[in-house]
Amino acid sequence: MWITVAVGLLSGKTAAVKASLEDEVGTLRRRAQIALGVGRGRLVDSSGNLLDVRVPITNTPIQNGDSLTLQINKVQALVSHFAGAAILGDGSVVTWGAADGGGDSSAVQDQLRNVQQVNATRAAFAAILGDGSVVTWGDFTEGGDSNGVKDQLKTVQQIQASWGAFAAILADGSVVSWGLRDCGGDTFAAILGDGAAVTWGNAAFGGDSSAVQDQLKTAQQIQASIYAFAAVLGDGSVVTWGHADSGGDSSAVQDQLKNVQQIQATVNAFATILRDGSIVTLGDADHGGCSIAVRSQLKAVQQIQANECACAAILGDGSAVTWGAADGGGDSTAVQDQLKAVQHIQCSRRAFAAILGDGSVVTWGHVDFGGSSIAVQSKLKNVQQIHASARAFAALVGDGSVVTWGDDVRGGDSNAVQDQLKNVQQIQACTGTFAAILGDGSIVTWGAAYCDRIS
Repeated sequence: MWITVAVGLLSGKTAAVKASLEDEVGTLRRRAQIALGVGRGRLVDSSGNLLDVRVPITNTPIQNGDSLTLQINKVQALVSHFAGAAILGDGSVVTWGAADGGGDSSAVQDQLRNVQQVNATRAAFAAILGDGSVVTWGDFTEGGDSNGVKDQLKTVQQIQASWGAFAAILADGSVVSWGLRDCGGDTFAAILGDGAAVTWGNAAFGGDSSAVQDQLKTAQQIQASIYAFAAVLGDGSVVTWGHADSGGDSSAVQDQLKNVQQIQATVNAFATILRDGSIVTLGDADHGGCSIAVRSQLKAVQQIQANECACAAILGDGSAVTWGAADGGGDSTAVQDQLKAVQHIQCSRRAFAAILGDGSVVTWGHVDFGGSSIAVQSKLKNVQQIHASARAFAALVGDGSVVTWGDDVRGGDSNAVQDQLKNVQQIQACTGTFAAILGDGSIVTWGAAYCDRIS
């Protein structure tokens, strides 16, 4: 027996769709998507209940003449170091990249329904479902296996990730963590409702804050370098802990850390913006922890961007100032006269790219990491966004096309997929690859061979 239902979008557009009662809801949904000319979405009944795409229509309340709604959500993508995952409009997930780094989700694909949020460690993913439960996949040792805490992972509100572990915040405010236990990957810092901060994990990497615990009150934000933490308190002061060489010891500049508005971290250092627009840095000098050489220029700072060994600050007049490792972008003298009307700065591991007010791009830093865009400079016009892998950049142009440069193997060469890169809405990057989300919700990837398979 066949039925006809009206399927509508939130925009008001509707279409009449026919299906057999023996068909699965998924078949009805696909026909509706084709009829409405849209990508994947969630099908809900007139009462707002989500319909399971795997169930035959005859086993649902759907009747001939019913009105259903197809809810289309924007595709959300996230990347780990070795793979990527995207939540599609219907709440399902597609993954790509290194199989053992989270790129292969086939073992849990049937569980990935009504996904609300995804987060990633270096080589694993964790997804929060609509019912508050969690599904994980990827490297078992780095958070891909949550079986040991699965009964506790209920009513999960949020997940945070470190290098090799996850921490889930439950509805009652408690925390459940899992993943790597022996190399600092399980090191976290949490701000409680009363502004106090609590830490746990490997003491050598910031997991033990007992020495400063009495100071950790009214914490507003926390930033992390590779082995240390820095917390901004309600009065604008800063408390640090962890490995001294990574910025964990701020005693040398403590009297300057007042009225702090923002903190940015490199691998082994921190840079803070004060209320008056000046900068205070701490940590390893070779990684941006010392800004003495440019201190007189660091006034009216609006924003800081940091790669693994250098920092770049955008000033109120639209110029940019850099410091840190010279070959990592800390020395911008070769392009300083071009750094005017800077709107945004993006970085790879050892290079920077700035979008100017006229939509052009200026690059500097290590050539092997995308520090030179000479080969594609004529195409870098009306640039809207720039994204970076470890050693390459991808610019989204106003017409929906993409321009890439940097290490060919790590995504700097997109020639093989250039004819597919049209109507691009969003770009995501991991260590060696890029993924572009197109207007129809499809995904195009390029870069390192181990990172480009979609599953």
